[in-house]
Amino acid sequence: MEERRRAQYREIPKRPAETGLVVEDTASGWVGAVLGVEAAGGMHVVRLEDRHGRTRSFPLGHGFLCEGEPVELIAPTPGAGTTRSGTAQSGTARSGTARSGTARSGTARRRTASGSLAVDGARARTARASRIWVEGLHDAELIEKVWGEDLSLEGVVVEPLHGADDLTGALAEFEPSAQRRVGVLLDHLVPGSKESQIAEAAMRSPGARGNVLILGHPYVDVWQAVRPERLGLQAWPQVPRGTDIKVGTLQALGWPHRTRADIAQGWRRILGSVRSYADLEASLLGRVEELIDFVTAG
Repeated sequence: MEERRRAQYREIPKRPAETGLVVEDTASGWVGAVLGVEAAGGMHVVRLEDRHGRTRSFPLGHGFLCEGEPVELIAPTPGAGTTRSGTAQSGTARSGTARSGTARSGTARRRTASGSLAVDGARARTARASRIWVEGLHDAELIEKVWGEDLSLEGVVVEPLHGADDLTGALAEFEPSAQRRVGVLLDHLVPGSKESQIAEAAMRSPGARGNVLILGHPYVDVWQAVRPERLGLQAWPQVPRGTDIKVGTLQALGWPHRTRADIAQGWRRILGSVRSYADLEASLLGRVEELIDFVTAG
């Protein structure tokens, strides 16, 4: 039995506990960004900071999830950075997922709205052939607000699909390849949903394998990926089935909801409450970061 347990551990990937990496301690459910690794009580511990600024330390090793997958946290290589490739980038220093806090190298450095370390004065990169597609304009505007500086420096364009129903057709027209990757973010991508069926069909498209990545969040609309506390709510309203999610949400909040202008005004109010990645749910943060990594790989 012990040998089997050790074999199972060997199959779990090792992940350096680099500053800013977001992980979950499986025993307690605590989710936080890595602040550092230190010695304590004859062992090494990793210190995590949650989205409320609270910190806790956990023994380094097994028992963590990163982007929903089990990992073994190990001490980072001395001097290793937090960039996507492990070397300094012009523009931002990314850690693969959401980040928290400030740089701890003596002088605090500015961070982008996504939490990446910024390098002021860097020039935007020429747009890549690869793209990130989202379902609608609101999705695109939210991503632009939080990740816009990063995307500009990476040369990534975000385009709204204005609905996912013809995703397969859009991929056929785009002709994805190793040089033309597509990352797709879908609303309500949960087992058995219409969106999950669309994703399965789209991944059977010519050229999709290895060149297309379809991810999603569990919310019916991207509005719900904004933390409700930013609007003074404990939770987003439950909208009855059959009622338009945007109209129903605005109506439940007591906001104007009868016209397109009302919906646009409501969205501006919601979007205006977002200041940085800390105002978004983790289920969206990880997916967007993963898509950025996918379309910028290589």
